[in-house]
Amino acid sequence: MPENAIPDPAQPILDVRDLNVRFDTPDGEVHAVRGVDLNIRKGECVGVVGESGSGKSQTFLAAMGLLAANGKAEGQILYRGQDLLSMPVKQLNTIRGSRMTMIFQDPLTSLTPHLKIGAQMRESLYAHTDLRGEAADRACLDWLERVRIPEAARRLKQYPHELSGGMRQRVMIAMSMLCGPDLLIADEPTTALDVTVQAEVLDIMDALKRETGAAIALITHDMGVIARMADRVQVMKDGQYVEEGEVDQLFHAPRTDYTKMLLDAMPRLDQPGKDRGEPLAPAPDPETAPLVRARDVRVWFPVTLGRGLWPKKIPLKAVDGVDFDLRPGETLGVVGESGCGKSTLARAVLQLVPVTKGEIAWMGRDLTALKKEELRRTRRDLQIVFQDPLASLDPRMTIGASIAEPLQTFRPDMGRTERDAEVIAMMERVDLSPRMLNRYPHELSGGQNQRVGVARAMILKPKLVICDEAVSALDVSVQAEVIDLLIGLQREMGLSMMFISHDLSVVREISHRVMVLYLGRVVELASRDAIYAGARHPYTKALISAAPIPDPRVEKTRERLKLSGDLPSPLDPRAQLRFLPSQLAEGDGEQYVPKLIEIAPGHLVAEHDPAAGSEGLYAR
Repeated sequence: MPENAIPDPAQPILDVRDLNVRFDTPDGEVHAVRGVDLNIRKGECVGVVGESGSGKSQTFLAAMGLLAANGKAEGQILYRGQDLLSMPVKQLNTIRGSRMTMIFQDPLTSLTPHLKIGAQMRESLYAHTDLRGEAADRACLDWLERVRIPEAARRLKQYPHELSGGMRQRVMIAMSMLCGPDLLIADEPTTALDVTVQAEVLDIMDALKRETGAAIALITHDMGVIARMADRVQVMKDGQYVEEGEVDQLFHAPRTDYTKMLLDAMPRLDQPGKDRGEPLAPAPDPETAPLVRARDVRVWFPVTLGRGLWPKKIPLKAVDGVDFDLRPGETLGVVGESGCGKSTLARAVLQLVPVTKGEIAWMGRDLTALKKEELRRTRRDLQIVFQDPLASLDPRMTIGASIAEPLQTFRPDMGRTERDAEVIAMMERVDLSPRMLNRYPHELSGGQNQRVGVARAMILKPKLVICDEAVSALDVSVQAEVIDLLIGLQREMGLSMMFISHDLSVVREISHRVMVLYLGRVVELASRDAIYAGARHPYTKALISAAPIPDPRVEKTRERLKLSGDLPSPLDPRAQLRFLPSQLAEGDGEQYVPKLIEIAPGHLVAEHDPAAGSEGLYAR
């Protein structure tokens, strides 16, 4: 198409025809994308959904000319009638990054760490436009403000590591929109974000689509995100589109078993009485003596500010006075945004980080007072399943050796034959084939490696297992399987669990009670039904409101309660009173500590100002 030609509004912006993508590997050819067809028109959001390895990203990496060196694309990818696959690189560079841009899943690895935000944004303008100097700076500032980044002028002078994950993702959106593209490719843009930040990012993308008329290709495995954003949906499996259609039709009248499975695997917050899979074990009697009793637990880390002879040291209050009980056979869900202290609290319970103040009692004994050898013996009953199984498994050890290691440590009396039998029995219980016994972690999928992590934690039949974001990186179907596995193991072994996650729908499905943390303190604690049906604290309400529901009829019409601004710094002593501003004291000294009030049996809520919403803390 000539440079000054007027685009035909009836012509798709992107038209993919019979695309095949193949990779040459040491194990032979991998046919990643198999003859797919796709078109996206102006002002339209097309969702491409499927599980990991289905070929979603490779389709659009081929369009951007970003396939790996061993990859080859065949077919046609037409951008406004021009075939991108046969286009010379010089000509392609005038389109990608300018008319066609891409937002990647992890903004921290996509941004250049040693360049300030302003420099990186200007780089894009210099490459594709004639804007220079103050005009370029104004354009950068304008787009940061349009994606609702607070103190935008200051952010231009900061490095990527100085911004939160949500702000980095908004910077990526601003950079992608700088040159006025008509096609925005978003590859899992919200997977690693907190639920409130995810909601903000999706709202921004939707607003930009309406304001600029840009088309959006949204790649994700989250059906809730698809329900919120997409106009049409393509469902991908094994490199092929197995179903396509309007979003409402696909959600309410799916034609293929695979689409039905994806929808059934998604837990729903709007159907609290409907459990998707394995039923929970009955909640223990509230009068039962707790297995874990935490009182006024504080974990503070010293942070040095400034330089010179007398730098200032202040405490970062990661956990700041948390009380809770965990009963035998109970699952306590712990939710909150990144930086609220969820993982630090878990590590404090396991004595993996020192407790600054307070008491953590295990079966009546204070863990913080135990000697090293006593603590070591106690840890047999305390286990953890981490978020990233590949990072927590030794890559040099076979799967069988990893699962057997706790037995070697705590059951030295057990012989090799008996130990191998225990390992094989546990592998079968977590649905791992015993044939995988001598494989290494890199030879297994993410879901299989997470099952290895679960087997390793359960092999000693512990009394407490802490799951720290144990399913957040998994596909929805694998996530559902692992949740069912954990519920089943809890019922069989009678163990207690702390289930830490930022995904409220998953927490509701697996927990008996839910504890909501905000900047190191509890703001609400109640049974799961009381939390989700009758949340009282504004922060809990905002978290629930932001969680997407996999139903476009519900998701596209419901009102949301939005937190204004970004999560305050835990270094700010005034941040704890965001929901109780009437108690703010002058200066940066000691501030009032909101108290937990029991509003119903077992339902605790932190003090907050009832009129906070009408005073501008929130906006609908």
